[in-house]
Amino acid sequence: MSFTPYLHFQGNCAEAMAFYAEVFGGKLTIRRYSEMPDAPPELAKSPLVMNALLMASMGMMMASDYPPGTEGAPQASVTVSHFEPDAPAAKAVFDRLMQGGEEIMAFAPTFWSPGFGMGKDRFGTHWMISVPGAM
Repeated sequence: MSFTPYLHFQGNCAEAMAFYAEVFGGKLTIRRYSEMPDAPPELAKSPLVMNALLMASMGMMMASDYPPGTEGAPQASVTVSHFEPDAPAAKAVFDRLMQGGEEIMAFAPTFWSPGFGMGKDRFGTHWMISVPGAM
C-alpha cells in the first residue's frame, strides 16, 4: 500500500501535469469534466480536468482542476517530497521545477542529505527534492 498525492488546480491542471510528465517522464492520462457521462450543463462543455494520472517509474501522481464555479486554494498546505538517487540528478529536477517558480531553500548539502532543496513551482505546487541520506 502507498500514499499518492492528489493535487488540485484552478484551471491549469493539464498544463501542470504535462510539465510534470516532462520532468519525471511516464505516461499521462487526462479526463475532462466534459467526458463525464450524462454531465450536467455546467460540466458538459468544460475544458477543465476532472482527473489526471501520471504513471512514472518513481510512482504516480494524480490531480484535477476544481469543478467549474468552485473556488479553491491549490496546494495551500501540501508539499510533494521527491527523492533522486544522487545529488546531480536531484539538482537537475529541482532546477527544472523552479523555472518560473519560487525557491524557498536553495538546493545544497545538508546535515541530513547530500542534497536538498525546497520551492514552489509556477503552478503553486510546493516541492522538497532530496537525496536519501542520514536521518
